[in-house]
Amino acid sequence: MPAVREFLSGRRIEAYQAYGTADLGVIAYETPAREGLMVSEEIILEIVRPGTGDPVPEGEVGEVVVTTFNRDYPLVRFATGDLSAVLPGTSSCGRTNVRIKGWMGRADQTTKVRGLFVHPHQVAEVLRRHGLARGRLVVANEAGEDRMTLRVERAGGADADLAARIEATLRDVSKLRGDVRFEGPGALPNDGKVIEDTRAY
Repeated sequence: MPAVREFLSGRRIEAYQAYGTADLGVIAYETPAREGLMVSEEIILEIVRPGTGDPVPEGEVGEVVVTTFNRDYPLVRFATGDLSAVLPGTSSCGRTNVRIKGWMGRADQTTKVRGLFVHPHQVAEVLRRHGLARGRLVVANEAGEDRMTLRVERAGGADADLAARIEATLRDVSKLRGDVRFEGPGALPNDGKVIEDTRAY
């Protein structure tokens, strides 16, 4: 945290970040270049779309999945539940391994709408059935009623027939009604969210 780092720096203590879990130990660490976190050499790290396990392009935020062949405690494609993104290029410190931005939040975005749970994998299934790559289910409350809107990136713009088919699939998969809104490519935020709950509690 910047405040902690500033506090320590004022006392001539150089502080560096590290990212890890109880199961894996240290996954990535900061170098003197302070350009993201360097992935540990014994780790194979992937960034995947929450709810699918499919790798995302470099730079896109997704869930951190780690493989380690530790002889005492091997783990294959261990989903950490954390969000991050791979940084392009190599570090100016000279190390050449993959770098990540650091911890960017949690990947579990399950929420409850009208008494039913909605999961990221359900959103992913709706998109898959219609050959769509990116979408974001926004949950809001209007006049005391929960509403769902599936924002979908699509190069072709609005299509009423396709919207109706997606809405039917959403209802089939989640057992809840929702609207569809088409967005242009790259319009959705690159923050790893598949479900965004905007309701105030």
